[in-house]
Amino acid sequence: MPTSAFEYGYVEDVEALADYRPGGYHPVQIDDRLHTRYRIIHKLGHGTYSTAWLALDEQTSNYVAIKVGTADVDKREADILTHISTGTTAPSSETASTLPLALDRFTVDGPNGIHPCLVTVPARCSLRDAKETSDLMLFQLDVARSLAAQLAIAVSLVHSQGYAHGDLHLGNCMLQLAYSLNSLSVEQLYAKFGAPDSEPVVRSDGKPTSSVPGVPPSVVKPLWLGIPSNEITLGEVKLLLADFGVAFRPSDKSRFQSYTPLVLRPPEAFFEPTVPLSFASDIWSLGCSIFEILGHRSLIDGIITPQDEITAQQVHLQGRLPSEWWDMWELRAKWFDETGKPLSNERDIWSWDRRFDEWVNGLRPSCGTDIVKDDEKAALLELLRWMLAWRPGERPSADDVLETAWMKKWALPAYAEGRKAWE
Repeated sequence: MPTSAFEYGYVEDVEALADYRPGGYHPVQIDDRLHTRYRIIHKLGHGTYSTAWLALDEQTSNYVAIKVGTADVDKREADILTHISTGTTAPSSETASTLPLALDRFTVDGPNGIHPCLVTVPARCSLRDAKETSDLMLFQLDVARSLAAQLAIAVSLVHSQGYAHGDLHLGNCMLQLAYSLNSLSVEQLYAKFGAPDSEPVVRSDGKPTSSVPGVPPSVVKPLWLGIPSNEITLGEVKLLLADFGVAFRPSDKSRFQSYTPLVLRPPEAFFEPTVPLSFASDIWSLGCSIFEILGHRSLIDGIITPQDEITAQQVHLQGRLPSEWWDMWELRAKWFDETGKPLSNERDIWSWDRRFDEWVNGLRPSCGTDIVKDDEKAALLELLRWMLAWRPGERPSADDVLETAWMKKWALPAYAEGRKAWE
C-alpha cells in the first residue's frame, strides 16, 4: 500500500498513520455513526488493510464488530464469507460455527475513497494475542488440541466450498467471547474494560492534521477483551477463522502471490512463483499453525528472518529440497553441501524432535500443564511431516488431516469434550 507524503509522530499499538491517505484507511472516531445505525463505541484493532471497531447497533441494541476496509482493498470478503456459509452444500451448524457470520455489509464514502464494511459478532481476541499476553505463551494441552481440531475443521469447510483462505496464521484465528456484551450499557462496558484511550495525530512538520483531508485528529488504542492463553479452559474454547480478504477460488482465478507471513509460507511460493497456489498452500500453513498452537513459539524461528534462512530451517526439518529447487537455491552452500548434509555444528541444527521437545514440551512441566507423551508425539509428528511435504501434491487434503490418527485419538475428542460445556 503506498503511503502518505507526510510523516507523523509515532503512536504505539495503532495503525500506520501515513496510510490515512487516498486509497487508505477511513478516519473513524468514537461516537461516529456508520450506515445510520452503528454507533462507534471503541476500537478492536487494525490490520494492513482495515481497522476494526466495536459499535452499538441502535436498531437491535446489540454490540457488533465492524471491519472497515481501506479504500483500495479487495471488496469481495463479504461475498466470499456469505458464499462459504450459505453454499449449495450447506455446512452443518457444528462446522459453520468456526466461521464468522456476516450480519450486515455496506460501504462508507469518505475523504479517502469508498470503504467496504463488514459487520460480525465481536470476538474475544486472536490466538496470537492470547499467547503474547501470557508469560508462558502456552495453551493447556487439551485446549491446544481442541483449537487445532477446530482450525482444521474450519479449513476443511472453506476448502469444501472451493476457496483457499490464503492467509492462515494465529492472528487470524479468533477466540469467541465466552459471554455476551449485550447486557452491558456503554457506561458499564467502559467501567469493565476501560474507556477509549485516544492520542492526537501530530504531523512531524508541526502543521495541523486538519490541513490534510482524510487524516483523523486522533487515533484510538484497541480495547482488550481477551484472556492470557494459559488461563483459557476447555469449556470456553470456541474458534473463529477470520479475515477472508485474500481468499481465492483456485478453480476460478490463479493466485501466485502468498500473503501468509514468511515463517508460515509454503516453499512453492518462493521456488515456483509462476505456478498458481492451491489448497495445498493452506495445508502447509495449517501444519505450521498447529505446531504453534501446541508450542510456546513458532515452528520456524524468527519473525524477521530472511527467506533463505527460513528455507535452511525447513531443510533441517524435511530434508533435501526437490532437485529442481535445490539447484536453483543460490545460497544453499551457506548451510549445506551438495548432498544436503548440514555444514553447521549439530548443536545449531534444530530437528523435529529437538523443536518438539523444547518448544512444545519443554516448559509444560514447570507450568503445571500436561506434556505430550511419546505415542501422541509420534502421531502428531507423522501428521506434521505429511502436511509439510515439499511438493504441494504430496500433502494431505484438509479432510485427510481430520482422518489422521492424531486428530481422531487426541484433537477431535478434546474438541468434543469442550463442546459439552457449550450445549
